[in-house]
Amino acid sequence: MYMPIVNFGAAKFSVSAPSFQQCPDDNGAEIAFVGRSNSGKSSAINTLTGIKGLARTSKTPGRTQHINFFTIEPHKKLVDLPGYGFAKVSKAQKKKWDQHLTAYLECRNCLVGLVLLMDIRHVLLNYDRQMLIWAKSVSLPVHILLTKSDKLSRMRCKEILISTQQQASIIDPDSSLFSSQVFSAKKNIGIDQLRRTLSLWFT
Repeated sequence: MYMPIVNFGAAKFSVSAPSFQQCPDDNGAEIAFVGRSNSGKSSAINTLTGIKGLARTSKTPGRTQHINFFTIEPHKKLVDLPGYGFAKVSKAQKKKWDQHLTAYLECRNCLVGLVLLMDIRHVLLNYDRQMLIWAKSVSLPVHILLTKSDKLSRMRCKEILISTQQQASIIDPDSSLFSSQVFSAKKNIGIDQLRRTLSLWFT
């Protein structure tokens, strides 16, 4: 069956909210990108949309300190959430980020799915597992994006993908909520699969 692909190239920066209370109106459909600070969230958004520099990237983990919204259509948005677990910031700042992240995930009614990014060399660490367990508890779809796959051989990437799928199936035994793929923003590996998955969520 033919499924139209969303025009992700129409995405434009909308709002950078320093707190959950300052997020835009809670309507339409949003897909949020979440993961450790060094997982490549901003790079994935830029590759998905084909717009270099749309989401700010940096060699220094933790640059995404606000909840950043990108509007594709009036009722379709992508969201770049603050990273977790790696950024070299104060404990007070980290606690503040965690509070905004938790508030967004638990209270944002228009959230239709999460893209959970993991460096393919460091998969399913503690925060990642917690995110999957939480998503399962609220029946929220998660697409696991194993980033930086250009760093490893195809065979090794396939092995890690299979292992990740097996571990995720322990949390979601019926395999209805979680999907996964390998991805490389640098080499455009997996971009079509990502666009198809997110387009399905937006329909």
